[in-house]
Amino acid sequence: MLITPLQLVDEPLEFSESIPAGVLDYAPDVTQIGALPVTGRADLLVEHRGHNDMVDDIRLRASYSGNLEVLCARCVDPVAVPIEGEFDLIFRPQEADADSAERAITADETEIGYYDNSGLLLEDVVREQVLLSLPARTLCTPDCKGLCPRCGQHLNSASCNCEATAVDPRWNALAGLAGRIQT
Repeated sequence: MLITPLQLVDEPLEFSESIPAGVLDYAPDVTQIGALPVTGRADLLVEHRGHNDMVDDIRLRASYSGNLEVLCARCVDPVAVPIEGEFDLIFRPQEADADSAERAITADETEIGYYDNSGLLLEDVVREQVLLSLPARTLCTPDCKGLCPRCGQHLNSASCNCEATAVDPRWNALAGLAGRIQT
């Protein structure tokens, strides 16, 4: 869904979209399961910067919920991850701040996103917000044993016959160092 300032001149735009699975490309290890409903509102904020200098900012407030499948960081099994979130963001046209001179920005301006001449794609904003809401690391269980680094055996379901990994001899010089350090 493309949101343009022209659509928002007379009144805010209320929307209720359902993003089907497979439309958004999140990451190689993240898959959307089922539709992702998104409801919200877009408003036009006219920023006055001086005599006859106005910038059309878009304020986008929305909420989403759905289900994702994320690969376990240790064993690579798929893990169901329910997601839901809300956002309240402001977007400014790219050319509004494209002057060549350097200038200081306020803390509030660090929270501003940009849209190009054609407008703001709702799907791009939702994709970014979903990725930001995911945990940095997903595990199938807190005690997941992962995969054997030598043979690839899934260690949660069976053990492997690989020998214990030998310690790299270059680390021998540090052996016992922890016991000699006094605190």
